[in-house]
Amino acid sequence: MAWFAARRYRPRDIILGQYAGIAALFAASVAASLLAWVLPATDLAWLGVVPIALGASRLLKKKTEGEGEAPMPPSGVLPVAAVTVANGADNLGVYIPLFATSTPSAIAIMGVTFAAMTALWCWAARWLVHHPAAGAPIRRQGPRAVPYVLIGIGLWILLR
Repeated sequence: MAWFAARRYRPRDIILGQYAGIAALFAASVAASLLAWVLPATDLAWLGVVPIALGASRLLKKKTEGEGEAPMPPSGVLPVAAVTVANGADNLGVYIPLFATSTPSAIAIMGVTFAAMTALWCWAARWLVHHPAAGAPIRRQGPRAVPYVLIGIGLWILLR
């Protein structure tokens, strides 16, 4: 997301775009998880294979050479929301089986948690922009941790 730093986005656009993107991902996941009601309860745990597969594929994926920065989109709320959805589309593979095996109250708590965490992530991103020394290690280590987190979530769903 280097284009956020390269372009002068208004903080309001970034925050509203993040919330719009997270809300779209959350709503799509809840809607898709409702389809799981047609599956037998014993089969729902097998949906945990999806995040495990996503994590494993990220572990096995080789970094392609010559990867450049994506072109900068126009400024505003909608481009930020679109990037959030595009970057988080693989989250559907985690959220759908998680929501399908959760109670409605647990899903509501997760929604509130997502909203709170979005605020926290926006604050943390702003902090990192102002402290570039802290951002470098996170940019290096973050992509390495994601596959393990996905595999852990998948195992948790399988073992529930």
